[in-house]
Amino acid sequence: MGKSQKQDRRELIEKMQREQARSDKRRTLIIVAVSILVGLAIIAYPAIRLIQDSRTKNLSISDLGVAAASASCDKPTDDKASGTQDHKPDGTVIQYPVSPPSSGPHYAVWAPFGKKFYTFEDRPPVPNLVHNLEHGYTILWYNEATSKNKDQLALIEKISKAKLPDSSNGKFIAAPFRASDGQLPWPDGKNIAFSHWSGMGADGKTAFGHRQFCGSVSGAALADFMNKYPSTDAQEPNGG
Repeated sequence: MGKSQKQDRRELIEKMQREQARSDKRRTLIIVAVSILVGLAIIAYPAIRLIQDSRTKNLSISDLGVAAASASCDKPTDDKASGTQDHKPDGTVIQYPVSPPSSGPHYAVWAPFGKKFYTFEDRPPVPNLVHNLEHGYTILWYNEATSKNKDQLALIEKISKAKLPDSSNGKFIAAPFRASDGQLPWPDGKNIAFSHWSGMGADGKTAFGHRQFCGSVSGAALADFMNKYPSTDAQEPNGG
């Protein structure tokens, strides 16, 4: 091989090496840039959620969801109540006469007072939640169809973080309800139910639980229900 051929080969090799180096550099820069973007996204997401939650806290629940008149809500029920301080061992199967329950025997431990939104993944047993009703809570129950609707589920979670009526004293929980959780089916076309357990009536003997079924998520309808049945109107209003 002549000198010229050796030189040409060396120059070709050097050119290939330079191109490979440039390619490696570009690849490294891309990896670094993607890593930075991913890192920023990881950092930014919690910050964005905090900002969104902060803004939501200043929103009235009445501003969320459809108007009360558009929610296809039935009139609230008056269910004869029972089960005050009737605590059952955890795991006991309790058959409630109405669905979702608005009163009745329940487990000795209530659901955490600070948590206002549950999915099927973390919801406590229904008898724990009934104990919360005894302490003046209003519960928004949503059915299985709603639990599969991401937009509706996000709206319910937003309501749980928004400003509640003063009448509620912050005693509110949103939780899912399976058809198998109750003995009776919900009315056709109703996806949302509110429940509250009132204290004794004027006669000192009769107490009622109340339920209201709605077709759509309405913070305004929920606010109306809470104002009609405030947290102070409960079996044990001072708890929680």
